[in-house]
Amino acid sequence: MTRREKTRPAQAGITQTQLALRRLRRHKLAISSLWVLGFLYLVALFADFIAPYGFDDERRDLSYCPPMRLHFFDEAGTFHIRPFVYQYSYTFDEYFNRVYVQDRSVRFPVKAFVQGTEHRLMGFIPMKMRLLGVDEPARVYLLGADYRGRDLLSRIIYGSRVSLSIGFVGVAVSFTVGMLVGGISGFFGGRTDNVLMRMCEMVMMIPGFYLMLALRAAFPPGLSSVEVYLMIVLIMSFIGWAGLARVIRGMVLSIREKEFVTAARASGEGSLRIIIRHVLPNTLSYVIVAVTLSIPGYILGESALSLIGVGIQEPYASWGNLLTEAMKISAIQFHPWILIPGLLIFIAVMAFNFLGDGLRDAFDPKLAFEGE
Repeated sequence: MTRREKTRPAQAGITQTQLALRRLRRHKLAISSLWVLGFLYLVALFADFIAPYGFDDERRDLSYCPPMRLHFFDEAGTFHIRPFVYQYSYTFDEYFNRVYVQDRSVRFPVKAFVQGTEHRLMGFIPMKMRLLGVDEPARVYLLGADYRGRDLLSRIIYGSRVSLSIGFVGVAVSFTVGMLVGGISGFFGGRTDNVLMRMCEMVMMIPGFYLMLALRAAFPPGLSSVEVYLMIVLIMSFIGWAGLARVIRGMVLSIREKEFVTAARASGEGSLRIIIRHVLPNTLSYVIVAVTLSIPGYILGESALSLIGVGIQEPYASWGNLLTEAMKISAIQFHPWILIPGLLIFIAVMAFNFLGDGLRDAFDPKLAFEGE
């Protein structure tokens, strides 16, 4: 008996989903990406608690303050278990540029679970506690400060809520529309199929980024950040559903001829019920992969709009508008830490792409691992 024959009885009761999960667990890069994304979304969920300061908490005397070091040894060389920072102040050099210096006469220990400004955890739990902080008048700016003296780490954490959530909200809208349109088009065929597919082709002909710019320019002035966020999501969702609808339509053309669909028709179920309950669930393996690979596009789209000043506006933070200062070469030359939000965008986009590749391999029977 061959090795393949020996493994077959043990797998007789394993479903296709279980086999896909088994393959996914063997894809180390995809699992690592899943952990990275899990960490990023956990930080975004508890941003108000994890961020040392509020997203609009300013200290103009610390404008472009460089990243602060955590110290464990004092001036005398004594080791301290609890890390500490020194208070920063500035002078001017001969070119009238700010030069920050540390006042080493007083140590400010970094404390856990400190009282800070009032905020609402997850948007509805009022509290003042922060994960980390130091006593006033010192500040702990681990990633430096922006031009207004705001903590860059705190603004990155708050900005993650916008940049990471916009992908899921966007695909929830666009994929719902795309699946319904593709399902109806493929199931009914004929004139319905013709009309819906021509509509999809018209939408796909529109240059997405320029449409976003044009529609964003048409927004009335004075919109709140939440309203701008929702409008950006709707615009990006309008652009993104057509491609999925065409793929789903092709899959439904094949699925509608299956025996279980014929049985559902014979039992008297309505067409819409058959599409939603029997046909579309059989496209989920593709949809899961497509969702994962589509989210980076939404993240990059929002970041691009915010970067050029037509997305999320100050003082609210997103990873895109945090990079606005980096458009100046002089700012990058003297304050390179303002590029850190771009690194976070790169990490998130690559993690979604690696996870999407892993899911695609896991759900593709042609790429099954040897021995399965």
